[in-house]
Amino acid sequence: EVQLQASGGGLVQAGGSLRLACQASGFTFTDYVIGWFRQAPGKEREGISCIGNSDGNTYYAESVKGRFTISRDNIKNTVYLQMDGLKTDDTAVYYCAARRGNGGYNYWGQGTQVTVSS
Repeated sequence: EVQLQASGGGLVQAGGSLRLACQASGFTFTDYVIGWFRQAPGKEREGISCIGNSDGNTYYAESVKGRFTISRDNIKNTVYLQMDGLKTDDTAVYYCAARRGNGGYNYWGQGTQVTVSS
C-alpha cells in the first residue's frame, strides 16, 4: 500500500521554525520526485517546493525561497522541509506528494497543519 505520511506541523510564533517530514512507503522512493504543497483556508493549493529523485535538484516558490529548505534521506525514505522565519501567511495545511519524472503527482499524503501566530 502506498503511503505518504506528513508530520511535524504545529503552532509556532512568527519568526519561529518548524521541520516537516514526509515518510514514504509502498513504492520505490528513489524513482520519485517529492513535492510539498500547502493550502490555506479560502485559497488555492500552492506548490512550494520539490526535490528531484536522482539529482537532488530543488525548486522553491518565491513565497518561501530563502526561508524554507527541502532535503531527502533516501535511506529513510523521508523528505524534510525545514521552515525558518515563519510568517503568519505561512499558515496552511501542508501536504507532500510524489510524482515520477515529469508526470503529475499521483501519490498524496494526508496533510499536517501549520499555524503561525503573530
